[in-house]
This record gives sequence, C-alpha cells and structure tokens, in this order.
Amino acid sequence: MKKVVTGLESVISDTTQQKKIVGNIGILCHAASINSSFEHTVTLLKNSFKDRVKAVYGPQHGFVTDVQDNMMESKNFIHPYFKLPVYSLYSSTRIPTKEMLSGIDTLVVDLQDVGTRVYTYISTLALTIKECGKLGIKVVVLDRPNPVGGEIIEGNVREPDFFSFVGHHEIPMRHGMTIGEVALFTTSFTDAKCEVDVIKMINWKRQMFFEDTKLPWVLPSPNLPTSEGAKTFAGTVLFEGTNISEGRGTTRSLEIIGHPNLDPYSIKDDLMPIFNKHKIEGFILRPLYFVPTFQKHAGTPCGGFQIHVTDNNSFRPWRVAQILCQHFYHLLGDKFAWNEKPYEYEFEKKAIDLINGSATIRTWVESKGSYKELCSLEKEGYKKFLENRAKVLLYPGSSWYE
Repeated sequence: MKKVVTGLESVISDTTQQKKIVGNIGILCHAASINSSFEHTVTLLKNSFKDRVKAVYGPQHGFVTDVQDNMMESKNFIHPYFKLPVYSLYSSTRIPTKEMLSGIDTLVVDLQDVGTRVYTYISTLALTIKECGKLGIKVVVLDRPNPVGGEIIEGNVREPDFFSFVGHHEIPMRHGMTIGEVALFTTSFTDAKCEVDVIKMINWKRQMFFEDTKLPWVLPSPNLPTSEGAKTFAGTVLFEGTNISEGRGTTRSLEIIGHPNLDPYSIKDDLMPIFNKHKIEGFILRPLYFVPTFQKHAGTPCGGFQIHVTDNNSFRPWRVAQILCQHFYHLLGDKFAWNEKPYEYEFEKKAIDLINGSATIRTWVESKGSYKELCSLEKEGYKKFLENRAKVLLYPGSSWYE
C-alpha cells in the first residue's frame, strides 16, 4: 500500500488547497498533529500563513497532551515559543467563547481521533463547529486516518437521553468514520450549521488500520501510547465506568485490565469456552499481574489480562469487553462496583451508562443476559445511522457489521 498523505500534508504542499483557508486563522490541534517528519501543525501553518495565524485551541488532555483523564482541566496560556494564545476547550468551558474566537476567519482543525464515540475530540469538534457557525467563521478540517479502519461498525448507537460530552453524536461506539467525515455528519445531522471544508487524505483506504498508513504514531492522549491501544479502546474504555482498572498507571493502558481480587488464569479457563462458542475471535487474553502507579488500585497488585489483537478484521473489542464486564460483575460480587463519581461533567447518570450511551446494557450485565440479547441491543438504531453515514463518506468502501 502507498503511504497515506494527511490533510495537513496536502494543505502544506498544495496552494490550491491553501486558498480554502481565508483570513485570520485559529488552529485546533494537539501533540499528535504532525506530518510524516514529526513537524507540528502550528509550525507548518505558521511557515505557510505567517502572521495570519492568531490563536491555538487545545481539546481534552491539552494542546501539549500532558493532562490525564476525566475532568482534569487545562489552562489558557501564551505559548512561549509560538507567542500565540493557547485556549483550552477542556476547562471552565468545553465550547469556544466569542472572546476566544474574536478576529478569527477560519478555524483549522487537525486532531488525531481514534474512531470511538466516547473519545471526546469529536465532541469538541462538534461544539466548535456549532459555535463557529453562529459567528460566521469557516471551519477547515485536515483529515487524518481512523486508526481502527473505516469499515467495521461496532457497539450500540447512543440513545437520545444519554447525550453528553462522551456521547455528542447518535452513532455506534465504533463508527467507522474519519474525523473529516464526522465533521460532515455533524453539519448534516445535528443542529450545528457552519461552512465546513474537509481537506481529504490521499491514498487512504477504508480497510486500512493505522499500521497500514505508514504514518508515525504520536500518542493522541496520555493513555494511548500505541496504535494497538486504539484497537482495544472501544472495549476497554467501558471499564472507566467501573472499579476495574483499565491499565492507567501502566505502560500499556487501555490494553490492560484488572482488579486486586481477580485470578486471571482460572478466569481465562472460564471465559474462553464462551468466546469460542460464539466465534468471538481475533485476540488473545494473556493473563498477567500488574501494579498501577496511579489512579485505580494504585500501588496494589492486580490480576487481569492484556488483550493482544491477532486479527484486525475479526476482533470486536466492544463485544469482548461487555462479556468481560458481565463476567467480572458476577464473579467479584460486592468487590465489583460501578463508578459513582461525576463523569465528564455529568453529575446524575452513572458513568457506565454515559459511556454505553444507554442504561439497558448495564441491565444486561447485571441480569446476566445472553450473547444473543447483547447482539440485539447492539444493532438498535443501525439502519438510520448507516443511511446517514453513507451520505457523508468521503472515501469509497464497504461497511462491516454483524
């Protein structure tokens, strides 16, 4: 396969594309906003557009991607090297204010997404598009690969009552769109109306996973150090809604899960017949013990698993994680707990329901529902979503769902 050329690289090399960026410029980006030579978006756009670049905006985890997870905010500051104001869109506001956008004619968005509904960068994208539309500011999205491909659709569609910062769009957990396509989905199927241009990638195919793109991986958030973690994320992120560690405080966060009261070897003996019966394949559960250095169970040995993906096309992280969660819930008894703390600025609904975009899946876990019931819950709302999604796809290809 040919190396993928990102939207960033296209706009830097193509003066025709540069004409889409008019007037004074703001840039919404983060540490993973780089080209193939690891040069940063702000550096490249300042070189091309000079003093027209007026401001920078950072999503959750901050412009420099140094801040940890849920409700840990970043501050506004003046960047010491670029001499530009850097505004945090994960602070006292998740929506850019009129003051932040003052004097901006085009907002350029260059964010590496991970293809999962709850990853908050697409929520920031949507909120920013809506606000720019109100102010007559154009948005130009520099498209980047969906690291888990653009074909496989997985997980339930977020229900209307579970709108949140981790559920802005009514889409499945694994949606199979690039961030540019999500931008078009936003303007087409939400109340956000704005002039949006997407500068497409060259050579990207929907069947590609990140390693196929031949692009360098820079962690888009502090706990996704590898592109392998993006493959498991659509499943392991569920454990943020529980007291099961999702591996924060280890070097392979969101690939590792565990709890102090789990014996991974005996659990694997119980679980593999379930996975084999339903032909849930493409991965290996490797039993392990780990000691998180921070967050859940910090300093306490945990038993659990590292999830190793062996086949990208057959692995279904959402289903694997739901089955694991159900098994842990009934095995641990009162040692298992749902996360009752505020989650992404929601103070009433349970974190697990916000992550799932539904309360019915938690009920499925608690009632020991069947695999057939899980698959049925997963497909609710797919028909409408797939019809809408087809209208915004920028790259040809098929969709896989079961």
